[in-house]
Amino acid sequence: MKNDKPIIGYTTGVYDMFHVGHLNILRRAKEQCDILIVGVSTDELVEREKNKTPIIPFEDRRSIIEAIRYVDKVVAQTDKNKFGAWENLQFHRMFVGSDWQGTPQWKKYEEEFSQVGVEIVYLPHTDGISSSILREKIS
Repeated sequence: MKNDKPIIGYTTGVYDMFHVGHLNILRRAKEQCDILIVGVSTDELVEREKNKTPIIPFEDRRSIIEAIRYVDKVVAQTDKNKFGAWENLQFHRMFVGSDWQGTPQWKKYEEEFSQVGVEIVYLPHTDGISSSILREKIS
């Protein structure tokens, strides 16, 4: 029997200095869900968690992500509480770059989310590009 409920996917990021690696993640995520929700980290979260200020302000980063055809909804990511995001958004799959696979943090998420039927999907990381690399090149 086919399930007619749409599959909701969720991914998050800073998306500072948007580049092809970001686009690849969003495109690959959308290929695996019907509705893709993207959490964009607020400036305050980036400053608190990464100890740096994004080059592109939050509202501009949010507008860029909203304009991408693979994205159905954008939400502000104000903290790193992934389970809290699930409680609010009720997604079925959470997408993250493969560079996080096997880390203690994501092993914990896998365990936590398996209890509520959420699948963690690791998407291939685009080598040779990142906002950190871009930041180095322009400084």
